[in-house]
Amino acid sequence: MNAPVPGGVKSRVLTALVLALVVVVVLLVLPPLATLALLALAIVAGAWEWSRFLGTGRLWVRVLYLALVAVAFGLAWTWTRDPGALRVFLLGTGLWWLVALAWLSLAPGRGGGIAAAVAGMLVLVPTGVAFAQIRMIEGQGAALALFTLLLVAAADTGAFFAGRRFGRVKLAPRVSPGKTWEGAFGGLCLALAIGALGAVWFDVPVGRMLVIALATAVFSIVGDLTESMFKRHAGLKDSGSIFPGHGGVLDRIDSLSAGAPVLLLGLIQAGAAP
Repeated sequence: MNAPVPGGVKSRVLTALVLALVVVVVLLVLPPLATLALLALAIVAGAWEWSRFLGTGRLWVRVLYLALVAVAFGLAWTWTRDPGALRVFLLGTGLWWLVALAWLSLAPGRGGGIAAAVAGMLVLVPTGVAFAQIRMIEGQGAALALFTLLLVAAADTGAFFAGRRFGRVKLAPRVSPGKTWEGAFGGLCLALAIGALGAVWFDVPVGRMLVIALATAVFSIVGDLTESMFKRHAGLKDSGSIFPGHGGVLDRIDSLSAGAPVLLLGLIQAGAAP
């Protein structure tokens, strides 16, 4: 007899299926503007949740932070419509995520309200810009956006189930004690499998796409851990409770926040994106 599936896993899977259906409809059925609208809503909601990390309960501070993120997103989107500016923006974003990796490795307990505010800008704005730019790629933007989500979800899902089954060695015990190296390896393997499918899907050399997929998956883990670090600073388990079994908006886009810019940069370098 099969062991019963824990209620938390059932809730997580059901929520994921509903979210996946909504995303597929928005990406493949509705016009690009619908994706941009949903993305803007996610960034604003994420900014509201991130404002909890600032260490203040003042409503006006949280509202001001939300407004600043929204304005920064609009300005960055306008600026990066130039291909040269987009490359600079993505390279700068990649540098930030290397800084975040060093932060996680060397001083995960350090931080404060100002650091959290700056980090939130550097997490949320590039997420919105990168995913919007992917969706707006002429001809195959919807497919590439869906592939981006599949790749990041594969890294996350593979890590979740491999970690539950095989997890022993802690990946970042001072940041997220539940994550393990075995789980991370499982996530990377599943992401590589999706990357191989992507190579055929978008007619990109397999070796090049596997490198892009691996880099995307690795940085998606960094994005996940970065949000976990700030939640830990704020004494929070989840960023919110809007999605049963998954937490808040940030808990759903944390991996995408680092993965999407890296993937877009890789696609540009591979000639699969302008």
